[in-house]
Amino acid sequence: MATTTSPPRGSDGPEPERPRETASDGLPETPSDASPTPATPAPTPVLTLPPGGEETGRETPPEEPRRLSSPLLLILFLLTALMFQGPVRSALAAPVMQSWMTVFVAVVVQALPFLVLGVLLSAAIAVFVPPSFFARALPKRPALAVPVAGAAGAVLPGCECASVPVAGALVRRGVAPAAALAFLLSAPAINPIVLTATAVAFPGNPEMVLARFVASLLVACAMGWLWQRLGRTDWLRPPARSPYDGRSRGAAFWGSVRHDVMHAGGYLVVGAMAAATLKAVVPAQWLSAAAGHPVLSVLALAVLAVLLSICSEADAFVAASLTQFSLTARLTFLVVGPMVDLKLFAMQAGTFGRAFALRFAPATFVLAVLVSALTGAVLL
Repeated sequence: MATTTSPPRGSDGPEPERPRETASDGLPETPSDASPTPATPAPTPVLTLPPGGEETGRETPPEEPRRLSSPLLLILFLLTALMFQGPVRSALAAPVMQSWMTVFVAVVVQALPFLVLGVLLSAAIAVFVPPSFFARALPKRPALAVPVAGAAGAVLPGCECASVPVAGALVRRGVAPAAALAFLLSAPAINPIVLTATAVAFPGNPEMVLARFVASLLVACAMGWLWQRLGRTDWLRPPARSPYDGRSRGAAFWGSVRHDVMHAGGYLVVGAMAAATLKAVVPAQWLSAAAGHPVLSVLALAVLAVLLSICSEADAFVAASLTQFSLTARLTFLVVGPMVDLKLFAMQAGTFGRAFALRFAPATFVLAVLVSALTGAVLL
């Protein structure tokens, strides 16, 4: 059988065949004498093997970084305390720490029942009392609706954590913003739970209950009228819907209770720790110097109320422990706290907008300090 040979490259002969395409890369083959560029191999996908051992063809997702959870932090804290139990016991046995723990436990134990009761009642009002009830009960004229809404706080108990969402719901239902803001300020300050806690905390000074009621109601009504006179609609952002809208009443109630207990309970612990520190650790000369100056003592406790952010159902017991200060200074602490503090500023900014909170909170602080000082000078 005869064999045919292709003519050598470069010689005269039939036209050479065209390069053929390969199925592997879709590119024409290069002549053998050319120096082909080596192709970069494609990255090999990482395959996962299920428990059966067969490849699935899916890429392995990147591992998420591990985060410290609350149970893990608690375990680490307990292990650390167990490792250093000797130094911890010796530190707790010191007279200063004994005094500190006595004040701390006393404040928490006295305030906790009122805190829980106030949270339960405020959650019940926020969930089971429709905002349309307030819209029907308030007068149509804003100037008259402001004092009525302020006085409504005396019969509808609610802590400051619940008063902001309720005020937002009132504005959504068409209630005048001035009346809703008056209710926002008065409800946490003059409700029956707060006044009862104040009477228990100051058993020898019943006039403190009256002074707190009068000063808080005056501030709430004055701020409502001030907003009606000088407030602008572009400062007040329309509040969003409540996070519990669309849920059953039972789920919304217990969700509100859990939220308020966690927040208010945490601030109660912080406030009790601060009161115990002022009582047992801070030198008495410093407190006497601050408490001995009438103006400085009022301003100091007003700023302390803003920083501590204690729930209104529990702040009376913290104020009662500050015996170095005058009754007027402690009244300022009780009036300013439920109206202006760090958590309230954050909640107001989230509900009504930052432009509103930046104007409303400072004005409320100044007015609360002035009215508290005047009320204390008259009634205390």
